[in-house]
Amino acid sequence: MTTQPQPGWYPDPSGDSDERYWTGDAWSDQTRQKPRPDTPAGTMPAPTGNHVPTTSATPGHIEKQVAKAGGGAEAGGGTLFTEPILVVNQKTKLIEVNNEYAIYDQAGVQIGAVRQVGQSALKKIIRVVGDMDQFFTHVLKVVDADGVEQMTLTRPRKILRSRVEITGPDGRHIGTIKQLNAIGKIRFSMEANGTIVGYLNAQNWRAWNFSITDHNNNEVAIITKTWEGLARTLFTTADRYVVRIHTPLEDPLRTMVVASAVSVDTALKQDNRGFN
Repeated sequence: MTTQPQPGWYPDPSGDSDERYWTGDAWSDQTRQKPRPDTPAGTMPAPTGNHVPTTSATPGHIEKQVAKAGGGAEAGGGTLFTEPILVVNQKTKLIEVNNEYAIYDQAGVQIGAVRQVGQSALKKIIRVVGDMDQFFTHVLKVVDADGVEQMTLTRPRKILRSRVEITGPDGRHIGTIKQLNAIGKIRFSMEANGTIVGYLNAQNWRAWNFSITDHNNNEVAIITKTWEGLARTLFTTADRYVVRIHTPLEDPLRTMVVASAVSVDTALKQDNRGFN
């Protein structure tokens, strides 16, 4: 009979932080950095809060990711809705039962995050033992760097094609990102109040990179999926994207473009990579 380790702080197997808390039965969401040499005796680093997910990316990593996706741009206003480049990185986990993303500007400063909410214990168990994500509704909260909610993304259960409903922090419906086809190069429409305001057009059949256009088919942004590296691809579920916005946009298109990378990942990759 195998004896489980005692509850406590151990090296984080996901690599996202120095240490992760083991409950005695499973890894928790609590992480922390190791004590540093200058830490006063008798004190320990505080656990990382769960409200604003982060990743292990450094500014250097983010800058390299942006370079792979075509290089930088002029700096914006420092928020989710004013930066011309958004780097959307999924948190690295060996088994994904709670989707989390960190959002950075092109300099590697975290300006937002996304965390899945509302999952029951039974749903998490089913996600671990079976590939049934498409039959579940997934709800994700998008927050700014201070943890203030900016929007909610809801992907209802699907059979062949996905849709993502976007609502504001006050519950007001902003728009819908709707998958138009299931075969060939995937396309999504972006609709608000029954009117199409734009499209997401996959650049290849693998649906990694997307061109985002307005309702007149003028390109306003692009999504580039950056390669995670062989080890990350084989052993984790973390996807990484760079969203490049060509020109300042007005709502509702602006909000839908900000939501686009997470929406695409949730709509498509959720069902194609096991626990992703």
